[in-house]
Amino acid sequence: METRQLEYFVAVAEELSFTRAALRLHAVQSTVSAGIKSLESDLRTVLFDRSTRAVALTPAGAAFLPEAKAALAALDRARAVVEEAGAGLRGSLRIGTMTTVGNIDLPGLLGAFHHRYPLVDLHLIESTAGSTGLVEDVRTGRLDAAMVALPASDLSGLSTRHLDRQPYLLLVPPGHRLAERAAVTVADLAGEEFVDTPRGFGNRVTVDRAFEAAGAPRRVVAEVADIRTVPDYVRVGLGIAVVPDLDIVRAPDLVAVELAGTAVEWLVTLVCLADRQPSRALATLLDLVDGLVADD
Repeated sequence: METRQLEYFVAVAEELSFTRAALRLHAVQSTVSAGIKSLESDLRTVLFDRSTRAVALTPAGAAFLPEAKAALAALDRARAVVEEAGAGLRGSLRIGTMTTVGNIDLPGLLGAFHHRYPLVDLHLIESTAGSTGLVEDVRTGRLDAAMVALPASDLSGLSTRHLDRQPYLLLVPPGHRLAERAAVTVADLAGEEFVDTPRGFGNRVTVDRAFEAAGAPRRVVAEVADIRTVPDYVRVGLGIAVVPDLDIVRAPDLVAVELAGTAVEWLVTLVCLADRQPSRALATLLDLVDGLVADD
């Protein structure tokens, strides 16, 4: 069994496509297919169901996947130890992030890491699928770690580091019926139209659940992927918004009203897999994050 065969297997298992796996590995599709057939021959079992147009793992393939990932991770750690002994910390890190991480200086954090460990190949990916997509990418191994804003109940099986938390507020234009209120509850917002992020984004998940818990369904009329643009749509009267209390959503020509009667909060968390020993590069980054959190 060769390392390359395991890499082919994991890529196809995660992508559920020989074509996408080949693109991901910068390989020829026929080479990937041949590698999988050779691996199946070595193991004397079928790893993928190719009977339909879609590729699916067989029960044997599903059982083998975590072991293959663990084997590749162990090889990466072994290489990293040898390389670090000779030339300093090496490796690669794939970090996912939301478009907005609140009060966290993410460029400063990653810049400091890169300055200290220039031999680590660092990739930063900004999500187009929100926190839910980022968590899924961490669970499947597409990302080593990610900054997300989901409730703790959505992060089972993940190692978490809480980096920032903010209460929610209501954002309305002047002249709105609630603009003069010192505070409002979710029930006070019944019948309103809202601006929010798309489904799967952390803000949307948390706010939707707060309304569901209060038995107050709401109508979202505008979905924007960047929470920083929410005030623009509130300003023109398209809807009101429930957003975390961040400077980027406050505007002098809009009114911010306290959201009372609910304990929900916007929680920014750095997540990675809990059941897998992190690579030396990831462990070093996590230590840097822990130091920054402790200093705060």
